[in-house]
Amino acid sequence: MIIGDRLRALREEKKFSQGDIEKRTGLLRCYISRVENGHTVPAIETLEKMARALEVPLYQLFYDGEEPPELPNLPKRKTSAEIAWGSTGKEARFLTKFRRLLGRVDEGDRRLLLYMACRARDYSHSIVLGGFELMS
Repeated sequence: MIIGDRLRALREEKKFSQGDIEKRTGLLRCYISRVENGHTVPAIETLEKMARALEVPLYQLFYDGEEPPELPNLPKRKTSAEIAWGSTGKEARFLTKFRRLLGRVDEGDRRLLLYMACRARDYSHSIVLGGFELMS
């Protein structure tokens, strides 16, 4: 399906002229003609304007059935909480224990631990190749 053909079919079905669409969208009639004849591919924002002008939901520009297409049975996406380290399972238990133990440490030791963690992170991000140190 070519989007221009679908736009023309919907416009003619609604008995709108290109001039009517021009008034409703603010797009030039010559641009509407170029889209309908397949000389220009419109941006999604333009398609949204045209769908509003044609008084149809956006999906109908890409689908010619009466009802929205049936969605495929896709696997459920993980939420950001499920993806985050330490939010569930073994990592969550470890993090809770670490937090509890860190709360018992005095300020000086806490600063030392933070300093060592930062150094370890910086060290693990550097790669030594043939005497040259490259930061990744």
